Amino acid sequence: MRQVRCTVLGKEAPGLDAPPFPGALGQRIYHEVSREGWENWIRRQTMIMNEYRLSAADPKAREFLKAEMTKFLFGSGSQPPPGYQAPDPKPGTDP
Repeated sequence: MRQVRCTVLGKEAPGLDAPPFPGALGQRIYHEVSREGWENWIRRQTMIMNEYRLSAADPKAREFLKAEMTKFLFGSGSQPPPGYQAPDPKPGTDP
């Protein structure tokens, strides 16, 4: 299994099987983000889309998500929407 030094996790971890996007950004993600780091982003993206009620069909929403993704994967991290409160974990699950 291919290992990468994950920019999200800050450690060596199993990499993605293929670039998740075409072009240079997809290649960068493939080389620098682990499978677990990418899964963390997908969860964050879902939360952002739900909280801001974004449509994947809207070009402005896609650009906003791309900017948030870049911050999350390679920068200072993507911040949750103002006032966001994470849901309480389900009983019997780890927080």
